[in-house]
Amino acid sequence: MSDPTPALTDPAVDGDAPADATGASSAQEEDALLDRVRPVAGGGRDIKDAATRQVIGRAPEQSVAELDDAVARAKAAQPAWEALGHEERSRLLLAAADRIDASAEALARIVSREQGKPLNGPGARFEAGGCAAWLRTAAATVLEPEVVVDDGEVHAELIYKAVGVVGAIGPWNWPMLIAVWQIAPALRMGNTVVVKPSEYTPLSVLALLSVINEVLPADVLIGVAGGRELGARLASHPDIDKVMFTGSTATGRKIIESSAGNLARLTLELGGNDAGIVLPDADPQAIAEGLFWGAFINTGQTCAALKRLYVHDSIYEDVVSALGQLAEQVPMGVGLDEENVLGPLQNEQQFDIVSRLVEDAKRNGGRVVAGGSPAAELGELFYRTTIVADVADGVALVDEEQFGPALPVIRYSDVEDAIARANGLEAGLGASVWSSDRDAARKVAQRLQAGTVWINSHGGVHPMIPFGGVKGSGYGLEFGVEGLKAVAVPQVING
Repeated sequence: MSDPTPALTDPAVDGDAPADATGASSAQEEDALLDRVRPVAGGGRDIKDAATRQVIGRAPEQSVAELDDAVARAKAAQPAWEALGHEERSRLLLAAADRIDASAEALARIVSREQGKPLNGPGARFEAGGCAAWLRTAAATVLEPEVVVDDGEVHAELIYKAVGVVGAIGPWNWPMLIAVWQIAPALRMGNTVVVKPSEYTPLSVLALLSVINEVLPADVLIGVAGGRELGARLASHPDIDKVMFTGSTATGRKIIESSAGNLARLTLELGGNDAGIVLPDADPQAIAEGLFWGAFINTGQTCAALKRLYVHDSIYEDVVSALGQLAEQVPMGVGLDEENVLGPLQNEQQFDIVSRLVEDAKRNGGRVVAGGSPAAELGELFYRTTIVADVADGVALVDEEQFGPALPVIRYSDVEDAIARANGLEAGLGASVWSSDRDAARKVAQRLQAGTVWINSHGGVHPMIPFGGVKGSGYGLEFGVEGLKAVAVPQVING
């Protein structure tokens, strides 16, 4: 799980599906998981397959009163959960990871249908596997007391204790994986967690929670599904001690305002508009697949995807041509079809955003090298994989986060200008530098205003490497030791 942008020849992308991937057993287990999360007393709302627009299940629509009850139950359960100690909590997280592995194909099918990402490539099976990997890493990561002074007269240690109740508010693009990014460290440190999934993709998250809860004590991990009013209440709830949110910068600002009342600690992973800079010594053919998957993983619906690409004038046309060829070749379609590795936009709102930005780029002189229009023959929310050349800063496709399958490629001649333009927007989640000279790339990377800068790749995450944004992309770190500290309260023992 160290890199979500594998080459098309990587076995993780092209490997055979499990033997029963299209058989009755997988479908039956999928139905059984969906039955677990269906509203027990009627009500709720239909959730549609992103690709086919057919109803795949019903999700609960819970009230603010039900959320309040969930928080109260989580608060009551927290002291006993913390008292189990790190070793026992880690054992249970490892058991939960085993349960996820056992249900991985059914979970992958649910998230493929609900979110739209195909089973293969860096898609739904990848996401299900990542959930288990992040749980295991959180269980195995050691957070030792830190001796800050020991001079013979004073001995002071810094230790980390549970915060209390964590409110986890997730997005729709990687619904299960990002939920686990929030859940795993929080549980590991002795917190209880109330999860509010996106109203667009609740089924996969609720199914995942039901699998994890097969091994956890009651009320340690609770999911509450519903509209945005639940997220607002969770962020401002007086008994929530920590809020973890992944989503838009605008919503992140509202959560900051809400937290003024309860003084909840925050980890915010907000919107990104990641820039990539291709230096003149790069080999266009060698970097083409890395650029492509950096931009188009999950059909571009990834916060830390490559969203604007600055290419030196001397190799500009070669890079544009290589990207255009890949965009035309990589198969797109319904996620349950084994050959596809790109899918639809997840929802109508995002489809409209991508369409608007591409049309605006055309009006402003953008040259469509590949794609550039809806793929209506595939389904309602499909948009062709799109490369737009000859655009510049100030065009909406460059300045706004498209969060979809459309990459603007911007020409530059002076690297100082490229750095300034890359740093010119509010977003600061990720960035990348592409070069045959790693030392030269590192010098450029250190000048980019982003939480993570990748060299000759883009968007790869690892459960032990801290991840977080700067500027309008939020604050706080996830993953590894720093991720455990982020869901804990530091305490100094002096004496």
